[in-house]
Amino acid sequence: MLLNKVHHIAIISADYAVSKRFYTEILGLTPIREVYREARDSWKLDLALGEQYIIELFSFPDPPARPSRPEAVGLRHLAFEVDDLDRVVAHLESHGVVVEPIRVDEFTDKRFTFIADPDGLPLEFYEK
Repeated sequence: MLLNKVHHIAIISADYAVSKRFYTEILGLTPIREVYREARDSWKLDLALGEQYIIELFSFPDPPARPSRPEAVGLRHLAFEVDDLDRVVAHLESHGVVVEPIRVDEFTDKRFTFIADPDGLPLEFYEK
């Protein structure tokens, strides 16, 4: 196999400060490095989940909206594995995040739910 693992996911935010707060303070990802790229008038924040580098969060001036429709071609969502889905849901709701009703995967019998990040990116929480 030529591939080792997923290295990172890149996300462009409409409001960098709001997304930075969401991913660090609400989801609890750890900032590794934050840089301002003057030539692009852009911030870039590298985030980790535990010891794993996982997300590059970008800002760009006036980024165009990306159409997102259910079952559209392309990346569908980003999923996080969790130990206790009820605890995650309670935490998210305590921060004012709207959480979809919990569902059960018909093939694995595992529970999961979805939220939207500040830009509407679907995020899934899948119970281990």
